[in-house]
Amino acid sequence: MKVFMIGGTGLLGSEAARVLIERGHEVVSVALPPLPTGAVLPPEMKIEYGNYLEMSDDDIRGYMQGCDGFVFAAGVDERVEGPAPIYDLFKKYNIDPLNRLLTIAKECGVKHVAICGSYFAYFAKARKELELTKWHPYIRSRIDQENAALSFADDNFDVAVLELPYIFGTQPGRKPVWVFLVEQLRAMKGATFYPKGGTTMVTVHQVGEALAGAIEYNKGGNAYPIGYYNMTWKEMLGIVHKYMGCPDKKIITIPTWMYAIGIRNILKEQKKKGIEGGLNLSKFTDLQCAKLFIDKELGCDKLKVTPDDIDAAIGDSIKLCIDVIDGKAEVIGMRGE
Repeated sequence: MKVFMIGGTGLLGSEAARVLIERGHEVVSVALPPLPTGAVLPPEMKIEYGNYLEMSDDDIRGYMQGCDGFVFAAGVDERVEGPAPIYDLFKKYNIDPLNRLLTIAKECGVKHVAICGSYFAYFAKARKELELTKWHPYIRSRIDQENAALSFADDNFDVAVLELPYIFGTQPGRKPVWVFLVEQLRAMKGATFYPKGGTTMVTVHQVGEALAGAIEYNKGGNAYPIGYYNMTWKEMLGIVHKYMGCPDKKIITIPTWMYAIGIRNILKEQKKKGIEGGLNLSKFTDLQCAKLFIDKELGCDKLKVTPDDIDAAIGDSIKLCIDVIDGKAEVIGMRGE
């Protein structure tokens, strides 16, 4: 089938395009310039550079006409900070565009849609006692994004929202999410102090498979919790230490109250700058210190995601982070358009 994608030069979009093309599909994409230095796109992908938010509906229709599938691999995540209310920024980049794009997609006869979402939406539904949508603008926006997207689904229009977790892997020239973690660990001399808990995770390639699988296999409107490898923070940090060149560095699990003290310093800095984060960090402690695990049967198996080398993917991410911090790599960061 022919698939239109927004975000085809990104970390996730380019890999999804690669997987789709390998499976015999045609991919056309719109993405912001420039292409990150060193990044290699699938040569078969037709790419046009531009900001889809500035395009007219007719421009978008021109791309979607004749397409069977649509992948939305754009938007912003919880790392974004800005003036309060920060929810408005998430609405601008993650929700409003989908209401517009899915309306046009339906008009153009698109049948299958895959959207990059967040695993925080899954935990908002699974852990209702934490009231995550009440305290965290970003998590509320992801639930609202899901509800908006899934409202378009019908017998002739399949919509899949992938609730994506921590992702490891790299694209040359693209700043990894994990730079903050490497900086944090480097600042801890002698030992690494980290709270209890853990997370589920996938590799970039597995996200590409999940997006392709959503286009090929999903029927109706569904949100898929995506998680393949579950690790405690201690297990994950052991791998991170290995690739940072300090495999014997001790990892000390700190109590929740001690982690909360560190959070207060971040909140003070945000207040000083007059900005708000997508996560209310004073309320985030319980989630950070929990085991945010997802069984691969809930999403990955349904979308036919295959095993990958998570150790190597973590290693690639950490090595690029080190190069970025040390000024050895030229990279660009996240942008919502």
